[in-house]
Amino acid sequence: MDPSTIVEPQPQPPASTVYSTPTGTAIAQAVAQHWPALGPVEGCRLLRRGFNDVYAVQFKAGGQRVARLSARRARGPANVDYEAGLLSHLQRAGASVAASLRTCAGASAGELAAPEGMRTLMLFDFLPGEPPGDVLADIEATGRDLARIHVASQHYSGPPSLYALALPHLLDQPLRWLLAAPTLDAGLRADFTAIGERLRARIDGLARLPEGACHGDAHAGNMHLADDPAGGRVASFFDFDDAGPGCLAYDLATWLWSLLLRAGPAGPDAAALERWRRFLHGYQSVREIDAQEFDAIARFVPVRHTWFMGEYASRMAEWGTQTMPSSWLRKQVDQMIAWESLQTPA
Repeated sequence: MDPSTIVEPQPQPPASTVYSTPTGTAIAQAVAQHWPALGPVEGCRLLRRGFNDVYAVQFKAGGQRVARLSARRARGPANVDYEAGLLSHLQRAGASVAASLRTCAGASAGELAAPEGMRTLMLFDFLPGEPPGDVLADIEATGRDLARIHVASQHYSGPPSLYALALPHLLDQPLRWLLAAPTLDAGLRADFTAIGERLRARIDGLARLPEGACHGDAHAGNMHLADDPAGGRVASFFDFDDAGPGCLAYDLATWLWSLLLRAGPAGPDAAALERWRRFLHGYQSVREIDAQEFDAIARFVPVRHTWFMGEYASRMAEWGTQTMPSSWLRKQVDQMIAWESLQTPA
């Protein structure tokens, strides 16, 4: 071969990184940098990764905290000033939440340089306890303590939220992400578009509903149950990453949505419906729900599911297209249509 015909390989730019998972050591170093007053970190381990990465941080002086490294989301930056301000307000009002700690610079959060870019790091109080199971007393406590958050939020006057939990955020934008997913064909796009239009009309047809600061993701995975000093049970809420001002019925719909998902296509059985009733009983022991708001809970269930699917669709470059195959999406069309006629269980 003539050497003059050989083409030397050219250096290629480094591959763009969509998502990385920092080690516990990297998080420990960042915590020591941003929260030095807590003293040296003894250990740090990853608890879970998903919408965000969550780590348990143990300090040599004793005690532990929870660090949350926010993902780089399609919606925009992490809502840290609002989240920190709301948590501080709720804690002062007596609600059981995992409050955040300000950095040594007085900021709501620190930052960590990751291959995909800067990511926001927050540090929270550690909440003892376990996620709620099917114990009815625990489920009732969950409803009661969510209501306490809703009542306390009425007087919040801290930093404003970057996001309002209204239909543009909960339905319109997630639907656009969903419709752009490569696993949708023309038929699925038409189906989801039509469903979205009907959902908007159903919500727009309601009179003004009670509003306040919503948790935004109020399901069993974001709370712990523990004994209180009086011998009762208390539900402590964490991960307010999706919190924002909105209709309080949306938070209630999120809890109902999680129950319906668990029930599957057959729908909730008598035991599941009893869990829902106990949740409502706990909630209404603190805050009453009038007839219109009660009716709106079911209307927000398919809106919540649209938000959920849109979040998944927006992360396909990170999680892969097989997380939302066409066969699964077709089942969601049927489920969404069924939920359009859902009545809030009494």
